[in-house]
Amino acid sequence: MAIPDDQTQTSSLVSMPNAFFSGPSGSTSPWPVFWVASIAVFLVSMDGTMLFAAFSALRAGFPQATAADLSWVLNAYTVVYAAMLIPSGGLADRHGRKKVFLVGVMLFIASSVACGLAVSVEWLVAARALQAMGAALLTPASLSLVLAAFPTHKRAVAVSLWSAVGGLAAAVGPSLGAFVVASIGWQWAFYLNVPLGLFAIWRGAILLREAKQSTTERPLDLVGMIFLIIGIGALALSIVQAESPDWSRYELLWIASLGIAGIVGFVVWARIAAAPLVDLGLFRNATYSYVNLATLSFGIAFSIMFFTFFFYMKSIWHYSLPLAGLAITPGPLMVTPVAALSGRLASRHGHRPLLVVGCLVYAASGLWFLLVPGTEPAYLTQWLPGALLSGMGVGMVLPSLSGAAVSHLPKDQYAVGSAINQAIRQIGSVMGVALTVLLLGSVDLQRTDFNAVYWCHILLALITAVLCLPVNTLPKVIVKGP
Repeated sequence: MAIPDDQTQTSSLVSMPNAFFSGPSGSTSPWPVFWVASIAVFLVSMDGTMLFAAFSALRAGFPQATAADLSWVLNAYTVVYAAMLIPSGGLADRHGRKKVFLVGVMLFIASSVACGLAVSVEWLVAARALQAMGAALLTPASLSLVLAAFPTHKRAVAVSLWSAVGGLAAAVGPSLGAFVVASIGWQWAFYLNVPLGLFAIWRGAILLREAKQSTTERPLDLVGMIFLIIGIGALALSIVQAESPDWSRYELLWIASLGIAGIVGFVVWARIAAAPLVDLGLFRNATYSYVNLATLSFGIAFSIMFFTFFFYMKSIWHYSLPLAGLAITPGPLMVTPVAALSGRLASRHGHRPLLVVGCLVYAASGLWFLLVPGTEPAYLTQWLPGALLSGMGVGMVLPSLSGAAVSHLPKDQYAVGSAINQAIRQIGSVMGVALTVLLLGSVDLQRTDFNAVYWCHILLALITAVLCLPVNTLPKVIVKGP
């Protein structure tokens, strides 16, 4: 059998730190590529969650700005990141994953410095938009570099670990952000990106190897890119501003209609263009289509869970922000070990069992939060078990969705195929935030106000489980020669 046993995989994992610091000529191990790519993804994931802890400090730092103005520090990033993911995947596939990855990291750290130096909200919002462009460039290129570096039978493990890095960053973000902001100021929530980013550029320039390019390079589909940026950007904007007093219902409806028109225009163009940005033939694969639908529903559910944690801790149990960030941490920390184990199981049995069981575990965590926690703080008995359940569910589902989405993609579509999946997850996240704010936007929250949110959590987890039933990523058995 081509699939390695646990001893072989364990020795590979143990050797990762040494492989990370070896040059390309010293080893053919794929782990150095994994670590370089994962450092950059860690920065992107951590940056997103750290800023929620920094929001109050930003209000104090820019007293002349309204809350609506400062919301664009988050919203500008969300809209640009969602809109640019798929075009960035197309750029990586056509013009080189290493090249696009390194440019993305450079832009991300340069704009992080610009964020820290901001003297006005307008400056900060513009720098955050540039930061989102850098994140969108490096994220799909990062995953495609990892996929290309690993042999087929190890990709499920690699993708699960790559996704687990994002889970670890999300776990570290709130508590680290609260500590950093309280200790040395909100600017350092951005400056912390610089050392790791520079390290990733240095090692990436040495270790990464560009994939062999096609002999007939296709031109960049600028028309398709414009359609897609308008479509996803307008839809994301209409969602994140759904409850904003600065936008009328008519304006939001017009923006949402523009987004739908952009998506429809993109699909029509992709059918007639000679070299479209996205090959719609990807969606003829039932597994790829169902995985992306499941990614949307689970992205909504995951975002609901994450933001509801903060609402509950601060509004019902009246935890301080640093304590709330620390209290949230055990759940995301479960993602990393569970994802590592899930990758091994997926390499042998496919992703469907993990996806279905993980969704049921995640639904059980929603049921726990619906029935158990009360109005008086009792963290160890009433909250921690549900948090650990949710972390286990996420550890099984999110990495498996990423792995299943790219499991049967052709090599020349790794980046754009994974970018589609990540863009859909980002749209789901935006929808989850909007839904959570809609349900929990009241100033004086009561315990009963959370019941509707937890029912949404449970229902979306069960919908995701049903959508995952047709997924088929069973590995092909390769028999070794005599």
